[in-house]
Parts: sequence; C-alpha cells; structure tokens
Amino acid sequence: MNEGPVAAASPATYGRLLATALVWGATWIAGRVAVSQASPLAVASWRFLLAALVLGALVVIREGWPRWSLDEWLTLAAMGASGIFLYNLCFLYGLTMIEAGRGALVVALTPAIIAAGDWLFFGAPMSSAKATGIGLAMVGCLLVVTNGDPRQLLGGQIGLGEWLVIGCSLLWAVYTFVGRRGTRSLSPLAMTFGASFTGCLMLTLAAWLQGSLFSMAETTWYGWSAIVFLGLFGTALAFTWYAEAVQRIGATRSAAFINLVPLSAVGLGALLLGERLGAVVLAGGALVIVGVVITNQAGARLVAGRENKEKTA
Repeated sequence: MNEGPVAAASPATYGRLLATALVWGATWIAGRVAVSQASPLAVASWRFLLAALVLGALVVIREGWPRWSLDEWLTLAAMGASGIFLYNLCFLYGLTMIEAGRGALVVALTPAIIAAGDWLFFGAPMSSAKATGIGLAMVGCLLVVTNGDPRQLLGGQIGLGEWLVIGCSLLWAVYTFVGRRGTRSLSPLAMTFGASFTGCLMLTLAAWLQGSLFSMAETTWYGWSAIVFLGLFGTALAFTWYAEAVQRIGATRSAAFINLVPLSAVGLGALLLGERLGAVVLAGGALVIVGVVITNQAGARLVAGRENKEKTA
C-alpha cells in the first residue's frame, strides 16, 4: 500500500502542523512533571479520559452518534493499542528514567522510521538520498541514546528508559500506518476519538488492576494542570490536527514536522526543568534532524517524479 498522491494543502494546514509540533514538544515537559507526582498509568488514564470526553462531544455535535462497522472498530482498536496504550506506557515510564529533552531527540527519529517502513512493508520507492538520510538519522539516534558513546550498545549498557523511548518511535509509525486505513471511511475527528476511546479503556483497566487509578491524593494542582494539558492540548487538539494533515498531505510530509518537537522539548526542558544536555547528545540530535530532512526531501522528489510520470503516461 503506497501513500499515493496527496492534495495541495492550505497554509492553515501547515500552521496547525507547526502548532502541533510545538505542543507535542511541551508534552514531554508536562509528562515529566505529571509522572513525578503520580503513577504513569494513572496519568495516562486521566489524560485520555479527558481527551475522549472532549473528542466524543465534538463527534456527536458535528457528525452525530458514531455508527461504526466491525472493521472500523478493529482499526480503531489497533490505533488505540499502538498509538495510545502502548505508546503512553513507553512515553511516561521512559520519562521517569531519562531527561525530557533527550527523549524527544530520540523520538525525532520517527519520520525516518515511517519512511523506512513505507519502503519495507508498503512498497514505497527508495533512493540513495533517502537511504542516506535514514542512515544519518539512525546514527544520530545512536549518539543520543548512548550519550555519545556507541560502545554502550555493544556492551548492553543502554538503559531501559532509552529503549522505551525508542519504542515510542516504532509505535507511532504503527499508529500512522494503521491510521491510513482509518481515513478511508472515518473523519480525522472520529478516528482520533475512536483511538483515544479504545486506548483509554485499555489504560484505565491496566491502571485499575495496578491499583493506581484513584491514588492521586498527593497530586498537586501543578501535576493536575500537566495532566489537563496532556489531555486537552497534547491529545484532543494536536492528534486531530495531525490526523487531518495525514489525510490532506500524506503521512511522510506530516511526519516531517515532528522534526520541531525535539527543538521545542529541549528548549522548554532547559527553561522549565533546568535540564542541560551534553554537546555530543545535542550534536546527535542535530544529526537526527538533518537525516530526517534529507529523507523527507528525497521522498518528496520521488513522489513528484512518480506523479509527473503518471501525468505524461
């Protein structure tokens, strides 16, 4: 399944993608604040309960009560499992172990993983420039997760937090690809609500079994503010805008804006949390971003070339 031709988008679409990237950068800070006061599972459960309530109300107002087929429910459940349930386990538990800025630099690898997955599993074209970009991004990611010492990988010294954050990138790629199937029959708003709803059910059940769902007595207003930000802005708003962009301009072009997430997270981490990342880690993050830019530019050229051939055929 190729991504196929994508439609031209208005400046508003790119403006929303830019805002989404900045908000997602801030979620790394909000997430680190929230998990310092409550269990990651409880934080994720309340986050997506808020998001599902807001998104559900919007769906009913704009589209009426959902009447989804079994196939659509299965697609939404797959999105909820990958992009909501498992992603947030990796995201929030990872933030208990590593700095927010460094985690965001690792997740900057996501567009390269999406491009590689497009080629491996869906037959998207691959060029030498695109492969070079993917390779550079992966080398940069290696520098970030090993704190500039790649020998740690061979010695098995990479911590669990780093592996969890790498899992975020893989799971977001899965969420993006499954989401393509959802856009065939569901609006971006309905799809985001359905994924949040099914993922929320999974998170709530897990938090209830863990016994942390209602153990929020020590959470201050600061912690609750972080959870509300994660639910309303980091999820309800940003996920919907991202889904709309994937529908209008394609997954690869939309994912390119994730390049801005680590810049936002590193800046806010330094400003609000006092995080200071080493020069080698920052250089690795820059290499990730450069590699992803090369990957997406090469991908855009391949798409344009294919479209030109189709027009002249």
